[in-house]
Amino acid sequence: MRFSVQYPMPADQPVAPDAMAADIAAWAGTVEAAGFDAIAFTEHPAPSRKWLENGGHASFDPYVALSYCAALTSRLRLLAFLAVLPYRNPLLTARAAVSVDVLSRGRLTLTCGTGYLRSEFAALGVDFEERNARFDEALEVLNRAWAEPESVQYDGRGFTAREQAFRPGPIQPRAPLWIGGNSTTARERVVRHGIGWAPLMASAELSKTSRTPQISDLPALTSAIADLHDRLERAGRDPATIDVCLAAGNRSPIVDREGNRFNAEAELDWIGQVTAAGVTWIGVSAYAAHAAANADALAAYGEQVIQRVRA
Repeated sequence: MRFSVQYPMPADQPVAPDAMAADIAAWAGTVEAAGFDAIAFTEHPAPSRKWLENGGHASFDPYVALSYCAALTSRLRLLAFLAVLPYRNPLLTARAAVSVDVLSRGRLTLTCGTGYLRSEFAALGVDFEERNARFDEALEVLNRAWAEPESVQYDGRGFTAREQAFRPGPIQPRAPLWIGGNSTTARERVVRHGIGWAPLMASAELSKTSRTPQISDLPALTSAIADLHDRLERAGRDPATIDVCLAAGNRSPIVDREGNRFNAEAELDWIGQVTAAGVTWIGVSAYAAHAAANADALAAYGEQVIQRVRA
């Protein structure tokens, strides 16, 4: 089992802009020292104020933030979680992703999603109804950028690639793509394009908001992972080579805004259950109002949970 944690960016971000670089540096160092395996940033380039004021969160450009973290760390994988592929021309996404891959010496993972905020699609000039078609195109282009970086060819929706070259080319031997979402379509995309699946255990409300089918409990998660494995085997792919990263979803953070912390024994029990179901990565969150409380909780989680899982 491996562990990732997302940099906390609530809409009412308590860290002043001029202190954020230092805060991220401290956060990344704490995460790596605590034994986590990855640090994550999500993508919301143009969220609406209404969304931010009703449960949304602030964000950086993930490729910029992950490049910064690449220079601050030596071991952590760098997760875009989620990268909303329909928002960008896929060649621009490929250039950004390959750049992070090179600068991190091959530590990038792209967890890819179709997106769900209509207002953000509108702000970016992207047809919301075309998001699935654009998503599939982007997956194909990203795989081609890794497989044939000197000659990417593709006829897409509004763009044409004719032997476009990526120099420098990527370090990792294949595109490090995890596919987010709970649908059978998401799992089939893993079979065709990815090396990982990122399901979300969530309430009906959160599932509706994020426009993905509900996976609400362990039996449903177990069944979905079994379905993924069946699809992989039918396609001649080994399920053991595919990661399953369970997103935090509605789970309580390891520390909340009031400073309430995780229960180690309950956490270990839950990790044992999802491991048996086939999960290989767990995403956690930490949302204390003060950086020191987050750092203390991360260190405690590393000692009381991560070390014990690996003992």
